Amino acid sequence: MTRRPRIAVLLDENTSGDGSRYDMTKAYFAAIHHAGGEPYGIPYFSDMAECVAEGFDGFLAVGGRFAYPDAWYRPGLISPSRPSERLPVERALMEGFLSRDKPVLGLCAGMQMLACLHGCRLVPDLRALGPGIGEHDRRGTLHAVELAPGSILARIVGLRSLTVNTFHREAVADLADAVLPSAHAEDGIVEAVEIPSRRFALGLQWHQEAFAGSDHPGNRIFDAFVDACRPPPQRLFAASGSVRPGDGGAAGS
Repeated sequence: MTRRPRIAVLLDENTSGDGSRYDMTKAYFAAIHHAGGEPYGIPYFSDMAECVAEGFDGFLAVGGRFAYPDAWYRPGLISPSRPSERLPVERALMEGFLSRDKPVLGLCAGMQMLACLHGCRLVPDLRALGPGIGEHDRRGTLHAVELAPGSILARIVGLRSLTVNTFHREAVADLADAVLPSAHAEDGIVEAVEIPSRRFALGLQWHQEAFAGSDHPGNRIFDAFVDACRPPPQRLFAASGSVRPGDGGAAGS
């Protein structure tokens, strides 16, 4: 019997309260399980990071609200969010998986971590980027994102655009050469990034897990992520993100 890929899912916490408990939606786990993976929640113990990166097949960095280091923001800007013990653990985990070229998928805050580790810089309030910036920090709000032609994201989804949710205040403002912006909102906000030097390192600013129980085309991203965590003979997707000829799979047209 083929073993299902084991996915490390970093737990979130109640940073809106006192940070004394882990707190997150079950949808992250449902999305991974539905895509064929085995999700496991990972707590905030730095001494576990090396063991997790070595023993698991992929890493899902989830959403959350906490302050990143000041150096990760544009000069003179700092986050109003509270600090969190999650930061050093998440960083160690992400660097551990990336150094082993194991698949990484970052959602919302997880995307920002992926981007900043490769040289990008954030703004703590995306409204400062210009008067034409739309509403991005309200639950239930939907907007379109345009996918970059030729990107792995576009090849996975098989469409030129998606309608996604939005629930974030901070945003990637300055891109680094090591990072490819693979989706933008209509107002220009970076909505997805990928790291071309890695086999599978993708970040989404939106919460794709919220669509896990629906027929949303973006769920193909979870399929491709879990598939990338399988041994090469079992993968449906080629390294480029396209489906191998003759295979079924999640990439639409």
